[in-house]
Amino acid sequence: MSMIEMVKAKAKSCTKNIVLPEGDEVRTVEAASIIKKEGLANPILIGNPDKIAAVAKEINVDITGIEIQDPETDSKAERYANELYELRKAKGVDEAKAKEMIKDPMYYGIMMVKLEEADGLVSGAVHTTGDMLRPALQIIKTKPEMKLVSSSFLMDCPNKELGENGLLVYADCVVNPCPTAEELAYIAVASAETARVLCGFDEPRVAMLSFSTKGSAKHDLVSKVQEAVEIAHNIAPDLLLDGEMQFDAALVPKIGASKAKGSPVAGRANVLVFPDLQAGNIGYKITERIGGADCFAVLQGLKKPCNDLSRGCSVDDIVNTVAMTAVQAQG
Repeated sequence: MSMIEMVKAKAKSCTKNIVLPEGDEVRTVEAASIIKKEGLANPILIGNPDKIAAVAKEINVDITGIEIQDPETDSKAERYANELYELRKAKGVDEAKAKEMIKDPMYYGIMMVKLEEADGLVSGAVHTTGDMLRPALQIIKTKPEMKLVSSSFLMDCPNKELGENGLLVYADCVVNPCPTAEELAYIAVASAETARVLCGFDEPRVAMLSFSTKGSAKHDLVSKVQEAVEIAHNIAPDLLLDGEMQFDAALVPKIGASKAKGSPVAGRANVLVFPDLQAGNIGYKITERIGGADCFAVLQGLKKPCNDLSRGCSVDDIVNTVAMTAVQAQG
C-alpha cells in the first residue's frame, strides 16, 4: 500500500469536514465530488450555489449531498463577521470592515475552521499561499508550542531501503527562506509530528542537514545548524534528532557509521530538515524528478490544519491534499 493509500484509509476511518473556499473552481468542484463519493471527508464548498451547480453540470459531476455555503447570503455570515471584528479590532478592523472581509470566501472559510464548524481548509487552485496563510495566521494562529508555520514534503521513493520503506519527510521546502537556528529547531519538531500523524512513523528519526557532518567543516552556516540541534533537544528531549550531517550520512548506513559514529540517527534518518529554503526546495525537486519519488506537501504549525495547493494542481492533487488535511485534523 502506498503512502497516499494509507492516508486515504485513515481519512475514511474518521470523517472530517474540510472547507474548500474556491468552491466554484472547476477542478475543486470535480475533486469535491470524488471526495464525497470515496468518503475521504465531508467537503464544504464556499461560493454561489447556482454558479457551483452550473460548473458541476458543465463538467458532468454529481455534487448531491455536498454542503455549499455562500458568504453573500448565508445566515452565519453576520455571526462570523462579529467574531472576526472581535478578533481583529485591536488591529484596526472595525465592524463595517469585518462585514466586508467576511464576504471573501477565504476569510469565511478560515472563520469556519476557527469556530470549529469545520475541521480544516484546503485552497490554492486559484489563490496564492499568502492569500490563505495571511488570514490563517491572523485568525487561527500557530499552536502554542510552535513559533512558526512551515511545510513538510512527504516523499514516497521507489528505493524502499530509504527512510521507512521508502518514505521520507523533507522540511522546510516552501515557507521559510532563511530560518534562524531557533526556527530550524521548531521546524524539526513540527516535522517529526507530521511524520507521526500523516506517515504513521512510530519513531521519527530527524537529521539536521548541512554540508558538514559533526564538525567536518567550519562555517557560520554550519554553526547555525549545530545551534538548532541544541535548541531542538531542549524543546523535545525525547525526540531522536541529530546533526549537523550531510545528506548521504543521514541516509546511507555505511556512510553514517563512518562519518557520525554512535549517532542514533545517521544512516537511518526518516525526517530530513534542510538548512534553508533553497536547499529544501531544490532537494525535494531532485528527489521527485530524478529520484522518481511521489511528492505530497502539507503545512504544519497552525492550531487547525490549513493546506495550500499549487495553482497548477490537478484534481488528484486536491483530493490527496484534502485526505491529508483530514488526517491532520484527526491529530
